[in-house]
Amino acid sequence: MDHKDLDAWKLSVELSVEIYSVTKSFPKEEMFSLVQQIRRAVVSIPSNIAEGCARKSSKETIQFLYVALGSLAELETQLIISHRLGYIINLDEIVEKLNKTKQVILGLIRYLKTT
Repeated sequence: MDHKDLDAWKLSVELSVEIYSVTKSFPKEEMFSLVQQIRRAVVSIPSNIAEGCARKSSKETIQFLYVALGSLAELETQLIISHRLGYIINLDEIVEKLNKTKQVILGLIRYLKTT
């Protein structure tokens, strides 16, 4: 299975690009703390999907998809903190995309468990 064909990977790449754009407007003092953590978490999502797809077994792929879900949870937490600090205004739109990505990854996990 090629990761570039998966909706989960495509959505997570789109989410990554959006998050990079959103974090550009964060205060300079956050560039080496919160921004760095957010960017690392968001890039981890498509990266783990890609790495999981490169594995030989569905069991290994599923393990990496769960890591991607962990990164999504981490990202959501960091975005909520950023919103409460006043750095993000349109949190609902971003969380909607995050939840869509999560649902697609969970669907992929369910599919792989049945094959």
